[in-house]
Amino acid sequence: MGQLFVIAVRNLLQHTKRTALIGGAIAGVTALLVFLLCLSSGVHATMFESATTLMTGHINVAGFYKVTAGQSGPLVIDYSKVAEIVRRTLPDVDYIAPRGRGWARLVSDTGSIQAGIGGIDEQNELGLHRVLKMAAGKLEDLRQPNTILIFEEQAKKLDVHVGDNIVIASQTSRGVNNTIDVRVAAIAQDVGMMSAWNVFMPNVSLRQLYQLREDTTGALLVYIKDLSKLNADTDALQKAFEGAGYQVMDREAKPFWEKLQSVNREEWTGQKLDLTTWEEESAIFQWTMKALDGLTVILTIVLLVIIAIGIMNSMWIAIRERTREIGTLRAIGMQRLRVLAMFVVEAFTLGLLGTGAGAAAGLLVVTALNLAHLNVPAGPRMFLMSSTLRFAVEVPHVVGGMAVITLCSTLISIIPSMHAARLKPITAMQHILGDHFAPMQGGDRFTSHAVGACLRVLERAGAQAIGQSSWGPTGFAFAPSVEEATRLATLARQDPAGKGLDIRVCTGLNHGANITAHVAADARP
Repeated sequence: MGQLFVIAVRNLLQHTKRTALIGGAIAGVTALLVFLLCLSSGVHATMFESATTLMTGHINVAGFYKVTAGQSGPLVIDYSKVAEIVRRTLPDVDYIAPRGRGWARLVSDTGSIQAGIGGIDEQNELGLHRVLKMAAGKLEDLRQPNTILIFEEQAKKLDVHVGDNIVIASQTSRGVNNTIDVRVAAIAQDVGMMSAWNVFMPNVSLRQLYQLREDTTGALLVYIKDLSKLNADTDALQKAFEGAGYQVMDREAKPFWEKLQSVNREEWTGQKLDLTTWEEESAIFQWTMKALDGLTVILTIVLLVIIAIGIMNSMWIAIRERTREIGTLRAIGMQRLRVLAMFVVEAFTLGLLGTGAGAAAGLLVVTALNLAHLNVPAGPRMFLMSSTLRFAVEVPHVVGGMAVITLCSTLISIIPSMHAARLKPITAMQHILGDHFAPMQGGDRFTSHAVGACLRVLERAGAQAIGQSSWGPTGFAFAPSVEEATRLATLARQDPAGKGLDIRVCTGLNHGANITAHVAADARP
């Protein structure tokens, strides 16, 4: 095998133009595939981080509290006790963020909007500092009561700036209308659909708006260190809460606001906990991610088809150009299987070198684009949920892409390589002889171009030992039987290349010369 690699490298170096052309094509496709994979991974990471920061945790311990059988609120009572059970049950908890939940109208002097309100304790919200970029003001200012963070588009609709006051009006869980005056402490850059209907304010102010006790929150957003344990941790929490005497709702892949009506129709009062994962709370983003994955797969298939067609065509040309080399190797005893292996190893080597160069180029482009911090237009930002385009390099994905293209390049080479392995030494040697005399015959192996074209038709159909008699123009080809010769002759007569030519099936004498001695009359005694 080592010798085949040496031969492969030597052949690639001898045919620099063809190597550069095919290798460059493989490198270009690999670079584009690496770019797409890093873009897809970056979008996944961005959407995941944004969704699990702005609207959901990895695991959500939420719930509903019903004062009467027909009216409920998205509340968790005595949440510090619930948080303690979470910490005791899950040793891999990273942090827990109490998040208030509400829906209210924001009113300024010139306009109003409806928005979902997230109550936060800024010092516990480690992810918000990574995801939100401030257009004005500081996120830390939300440590002060009666403050609010809104987004740029919301600020335009309300026509407010940092320091301006707005009124928040809502209805409490007991059906009482209430309002609270707040100051705009920060305006964040838009992050897509999440910023269209979300605002953030301190938990203490949200409890004041809804007239809630200090130990009440909307949900506990639980962040764990090992996401592979997500479902197992959720199941463990359910058992722990049930063991502690809590009522836990059946798992349902819906955000909490879609469950309000069904909860209101149920005949129970008091507290019920509702456990969900980030996937269940953000189904719309899961759909976007799947659509992106599907688009990446389609583009990858298109790229592989393009490179497969290019490699196969190039291999056919290479084999045709290297007929002399193949014939010589076969004539000195190289077996068909080894000829096949030689071409496959050459294709594998070229694929490996091309994908390596392409991956390096793709990673350089991705790194440069990450350093450039490209801004995302408003349209794509709606789904990406970030103002900056991000590329994520995942080594397994890059290596997998390289392996797929290398494997594709190798497999595609098998068909033309099998053709090379089947090439008979006599055919190859006749090609060599024809090339030797070609300069004296107008640059062609055959004196008659018409005869040459017809003989090539016969060669493709399976005829052997193609040649011409002396300087031609008569050409000939051999067949193993009369039946095969008749088939080939018929095929040649029907082909346009055989029109106007005298095509005959001849049988060889297949015996040596007969020598008969004749004595001349005048030589008799």
